[in-house]
Order: sequence, then C-alpha cells, then structure tokens
Amino acid sequence: MPDQPDNAPRGGASLIEPGSEAALGVGADPAHEPSIVQIETHPLREMLTIAAPTVVTMTSYTVMQFIDAQMVLRIGPEPIYVSAQGNGGMLAWLVISVILGLTTIVNSYVSQNLGAGRPREGAAYAWNAIWISVAGWAVIMLPMIFLSGRVFAAMGHDDTLLGLENSYARIMLFGGLFVTTARALGHYFYGMHRPMIVMVAVLIANIINVMANWVLIYGHFGMPALGVAGAALGTVIGSAVELILPMCIFLGPRFAREFSTRAAWRPSAKHIRDIFRIGWPGSLMFFNEMVCWGYLMIGLIPMAAKAAGQDPIVANTAGWIGLRYMHVSFMPTVGLSIALTAIVGKCMGMNRPNLAASRTWLGVRLGLAYMGICAVVFLLFREQLVALFIDRDTPTDERALLIAIGSKVMIAAAIFQLFDAVSILLSGALRGAGDTVWPGVATIVSSWVWIIGGGHLIIWLMPTLGGVSPWIGGAAYIITLGIALLIRFLGGHWRTLRLATPSTPAGPKGATPTPIEA
Repeated sequence: MPDQPDNAPRGGASLIEPGSEAALGVGADPAHEPSIVQIETHPLREMLTIAAPTVVTMTSYTVMQFIDAQMVLRIGPEPIYVSAQGNGGMLAWLVISVILGLTTIVNSYVSQNLGAGRPREGAAYAWNAIWISVAGWAVIMLPMIFLSGRVFAAMGHDDTLLGLENSYARIMLFGGLFVTTARALGHYFYGMHRPMIVMVAVLIANIINVMANWVLIYGHFGMPALGVAGAALGTVIGSAVELILPMCIFLGPRFAREFSTRAAWRPSAKHIRDIFRIGWPGSLMFFNEMVCWGYLMIGLIPMAAKAAGQDPIVANTAGWIGLRYMHVSFMPTVGLSIALTAIVGKCMGMNRPNLAASRTWLGVRLGLAYMGICAVVFLLFREQLVALFIDRDTPTDERALLIAIGSKVMIAAAIFQLFDAVSILLSGALRGAGDTVWPGVATIVSSWVWIIGGGHLIIWLMPTLGGVSPWIGGAAYIITLGIALLIRFLGGHWRTLRLATPSTPAGPKGATPTPIEA
C-alpha cells in the first residue's frame, strides 16, 4: 500500500528512474522525474534505484580488500604479510577516518536541500568538504607519516613486522588525500540521488587497483617486486582513479549549468561550520571505532594469545581473516545505509517524516534478510571459509591453529549479524534526518565499555580462550549498539529535525520543524 501522505507539496523533488544518462545522473531533468504518488506506490523500486548502486559500490570495496589480501598472501607462506597489511591499513584508516566521518554529513545536507527544492545549495557543501579534506591531509595525515613507526614500536612488534606494516601505513597516509576527496564528492552524488556515478568510478578504480597490484607486488614489466608496499601503492593509484570520474562530472558543463558546481568553489565559513556542527559526532564516532577495533586487532588479540600460550601473529592473522568476512556482510549493508541517508534526507527536506520512517523500515528488512543469510553461512561453513586465506604451504600445526581461532571468530560474527544490520541501517537513517549527536555518544560509550573494558576483563577472567576472547567483547558492543539505536529511532526525536526548510512549507499536523542544534 502507498504510504500515508504528510500533507507535503506534490512539487517536491523525487527519484530518477533507471535508464541511460539519467540513471548515471548526468543531465537529468527534475521536471520529468516521477511524482510523489508514483514514489509512494513503488517503495521497493525507489529503494533499489538508490540502494543498488551504493550496495554494489560498497561490495566492490570488499571484493577489492579480498583481492588485495589474496595477492599479499601469495608473497610467501608466512602469515606476517597479511598481518602487516592489516595492521598498517588499520593505522592509516584510523587517521583517514577522522575526515571521512566528518564529510559523511554532506549526504544529509545535499539530500535535504534536494528534497526542499533547492538542489543548487548542495554544491557548496561538496566543495567545502573537499577543502576540509585537503586541510586534514596537510594537518593530520602527513605528520602521522613520521610517527607511524613509533606507534608500532610502542606495541612491541618485532622488527620484521614493524618494517612491513610501517611501509604500508606510510604509503596509505600519503595517498589519503585521494581517498577523502573521492569519498566527500561521492557523498554529494549520493545526496543528489546519482549513485551510479560513484559506482562506475569505483568499479573502474578497482580494476586499475588489481592491475597495479599485479605489477607492483610481484614485479612485472621490469618493475621491482615491492611486496606489501606494492599493495599499498596499488590502492593509492586506485583511489586517485576513483576521484577522476566524479570530479569530471561534478565540474562538467551540465552540472555546472544546472547545479552551479563551478560557481561554489570558494571556501565558505558558513558551510564549513554547518559540516562541523552536524558532522563532528560522525568524525569522532568513526575515529573512535577505528581506535577500539584497531586496539582489539593490534593490542587485545596478541595479549589474549600470549595469555593462552598461542603465537600472537597467528592469532592476529586469524582475526584479520575473520574481519575480511565481516566486511562481506556489513559493507553491502553500509551501502544500503548510505542510500537510507539520502532517501531519509530527501523525505525530511520534503517535510515527510512518515515517508522517511516507512523507507527506513523497508531498508532494515532488506538488511536483516541479507545479514541473516551471512550469519548462517558463517556458522555452517566457518572452517572452509577460514581455510581459503591460508597458504597451502603453511605448516600443519600453524594451519590447524589458524582454523581453530578463525572458526571461533566466525561464530562470534554470526551471533551479532542481525544486531549489526540494525545499528548500521538506523545510524544511516538518523544521520539523514540530522540526528548525529546521540548516536555518536552511544557508539563511543558502548565501544569503550565492551571492546576495551570487556576485552580486558574477559582476558583476565578466561585467559585460556586465547585469541578469540576479545571478539566476545566486540559482539557485546554491536548487540548493545543495535538495541540503543533502535530505541532512539522509535523515540521519534529525529522527526522534528531539519537541515533545510522546504521551499513550499507544509508538514504534518502536530510536527513543528525546528533548526537542528549540535
């Protein structure tokens, strides 16, 4: 059945139908978009039109991570290469996530202005997110290049592992500008409901990444074999390519004419304040999650392994294998969450909170179905899945330990899959409405209580669990967060928030839109 209208004007912007140029999002004519009635009649079509490209985009990132890991695995039979790539990437993303979390809010501003009938307003948010990315690269990422070695040394890593992971982290940090700028621009296109542009760019970038990896990791076409460092260079090259296509379209004549994308290039204190005012919880949340999960992977797992008399590198590698599979489940759901941010933002810009709620529950149902299937697969085929990441020449004892630890990690992942779906999707929906502070605080508090505090407590109480014990705290964190965000969404405070006022004011009785306060 169609959703009940919220007394919204029929002139609100709506979805672009899939097809040729319009599907890619270039030169689409808002006057020929479907009406509100058509959108309400086909909610699944609307969801898939926006969500399918974002899911493909996030899935392609996961596939790329798998390919990267498999190519690094073939450097040699020692598990140290996979650990070095994982640890180095974790440190680099810890720093990069500060900017990524901040500029994610661009999706909300752009989509709400699109729904409010002022799509030209979005270009200024995209440009200022780009300037924030440039400043973050200069002030945060570049200095970290000179400190990364000290960070790994402070964790007690041996010289061989430290050298490999440090080289990977430094290259990723140097190329971090491409990542943050591409993602900031990507959120503009998500908010404009043009996700195909990002999807095409990412798919091309991933192909280039694989080709660069093949040349740089193993040393083809006269190039030296760079090993783990070659994998990092391949990722940076792919990130640069990922930026090119969206930037060309963003600055192209059609977007410049219809959405003033060239005219809005100057830094704007107002738009930067807006991004920080609503985006800082996302930045802090992303950074905090990287800190907590990074500490789990790099600190708690080796600590737990030593307490049980296990090889820390083997336990760490088993954890990274399990995390690769978790990416298979949550990254497509993150894509769906990004789509929900854009859809909810547009509905809120149109002053249609009931429609936003309806679309959110549709997205949650889709996410639960997908991650529920992942949970069953993780549980039933855990040993076979872990074995795919173990080199055939690995010694028998080491192989058995990897499978034993990795299988238990997969069981923990299966337990929290449904809760993870709820937390990811409701976080995206709340962000689309502009509700960022409460979810950010809930994330930070629960992660420190369960991942950090719970992790240490479990190692102390049950040291024989070895490398799997920190994952119990991780599972408790995700379950707690899922329940907390469900309560927040059901509370309905998000319904009163607006980042953009509709050009033709109208809204449901009893709901008074108020400016959002950070």
